[in-house]
Amino acid sequence: MMKDTLMKLLSVYGPTGAETKVADVIAEMIRPFVDEIRTDALGNLICVRHGREGGKRVMFSAHMDHIGLVVTDADEHGFLRVFNVGGVRAERSIGEQVVFQNGVHGVIGVDGSADKPEMKDLFIDIGADSREEALAMVSLGDVAVYQPSCVELGRNRLSAPAMDNRAGCAVLLEAMMQLGETDNEIAAVFSVQEEVGLRGAKTAAFAVDPDLGIALDVTLTGDVPEARPRMTVKLGGGAAVKVMDRSVICAPVVRDKLVALAEEKQIAYQMEVLTAGGTDAGAMHVSRGGVPSGVISIPCRYVHSNAETIDVRDAEAAAKLLAAYAEAAL
Repeated sequence: MMKDTLMKLLSVYGPTGAETKVADVIAEMIRPFVDEIRTDALGNLICVRHGREGGKRVMFSAHMDHIGLVVTDADEHGFLRVFNVGGVRAERSIGEQVVFQNGVHGVIGVDGSADKPEMKDLFIDIGADSREEALAMVSLGDVAVYQPSCVELGRNRLSAPAMDNRAGCAVLLEAMMQLGETDNEIAAVFSVQEEVGLRGAKTAAFAVDPDLGIALDVTLTGDVPEARPRMTVKLGGGAAVKVMDRSVICAPVVRDKLVALAEEKQIAYQMEVLTAGGTDAGAMHVSRGGVPSGVISIPCRYVHSNAETIDVRDAEAAAKLLAAYAEAAL
């Protein structure tokens, strides 16, 4: 089931600022499992499962957006000039195939004089011969994403663009499908614009006003040769319970409860200390008067590339742990 959910979400176009199609797919999938669905002014999808009197209001947040390249201009030969929307790495993008929302395909090239390519050195070749032809095919401001494709590596691993953070969305979806009786009110938020500063989670957390918060996102691993940064997280090691990253120091009341539930229910888990990056918890924990927040991460190799790779068993463990937290006395 997790694999099927992931495959469905990975195929949907949805870069930062254009998450509507992803939200539509998620809304249709989650509708039977929640009591209320709404979309806020920024485009966050907020899905609420009502609890009983005396329970906590808990916000779970997984961002729908992924990185892309926005068209800033086209030259006289029809090559598109672009700029990154989110953490696109120039050196990882050269030669990659991309696609726009309207179905136009392209290939990323680089100026031949660029020894250490930067974003300003990249262009997208969409097969046009002139500026006029190029801008008849796409418009200034259109966003390209890595061509969606998902391949299986071995028996348990999947590699695809947009795993950051459709994996987190899949975990949240699966957890809501698994959720049993609970006193807690659960607000499952599928947020927008995380890749450019946690913007969606900020407004959603203010509106939801939760007692506790948990973000679902991917994290780096230390299980490849010469891994940087050095860390112990690995594929196949289970859900990662975050201690900290650059956006948040996770609240012990949330982190310790996640660890206790994982041990009680024999859910595979590992501890995560990340010295870079951030998640929606970074916005949630400073909302209003403060929200004790934590993160359940899915280990992922090659983050912000066209081959982000996870182990499905880790995602399944994360969904079980999230559901257990939602059902617990908090």
